[in-house]
Amino acid sequence: MGSLISRFEKMPAFAQEPHGANSLMQFARDGEMQQVEGVEKRCLLLLDSRALDRECLARTLTTHGLGMEVGAFGSADEWREKKSACPPIGAVLLNIGARKVADVAAEIAKLATEFRPVPVVVLSDIDELGQILRVLECGARGYIPTSVGVGICIEAIGLAIAGGIFLPASSVLAVRHLIETGKQEAPALAGMFTLRQAEVVQALRKGKANKIIAYELNLRESTVKVHIRNIMKKLKATNRTEVAYKLNDLFTGDAGYH
Repeated sequence: MGSLISRFEKMPAFAQEPHGANSLMQFARDGEMQQVEGVEKRCLLLLDSRALDRECLARTLTTHGLGMEVGAFGSADEWREKKSACPPIGAVLLNIGARKVADVAAEIAKLATEFRPVPVVVLSDIDELGQILRVLECGARGYIPTSVGVGICIEAIGLAIAGGIFLPASSVLAVRHLIETGKQEAPALAGMFTLRQAEVVQALRKGKANKIIAYELNLRESTVKVHIRNIMKKLKATNRTEVAYKLNDLFTGDAGYH
């Protein structure tokens, strides 16, 4: 067992393609990158403070056809310490897990500024439109929810490298859904609820069950329950029936708004 531990301790921070698959990258002994057929190979910088998560993700990306090496580090500071021995960066993937954007906004903005024009893409467990928009405002060039598959994750990274911006389909649909709700409901929803809460509000007014709401909005049922609790707090309601009554009263009062 001791030999296995020492062996893994000597492994580099870079996860590489399987032997013989797109292995254009070689490193000189002085740590500088070699040129192969005149093409400079760049890598994906993966930042995640959780060692197991970042190592698993790095290997998954490379073995599923990312087409570039992955440098996995616990933080940007850790990468800076080893920067001279690393290949040039083609894109940065920051995994914020379940953290709220308010807690990492400064970090995202700093990375976007430091690496510009190299794109910074955020990977998150949270799929909420408000959070996504805030991340983009910080300078990120994409937002990947962990609910998507590895194939979509790779395509999102490729899109960012090509100059595009990746957004999850659920967020685009959320905006469209709100636009189509009608002029009378929009003022009350926009002034009182977040975009995601507004979607849940509309479903509650139609008497839909939590499971149906979760399915239609591509959410977990537990997440729907959290949104409903927050809606109840804002309306000072004690149950779903009272929520429905107050919502109907609210929108009836706004019927003349244009």
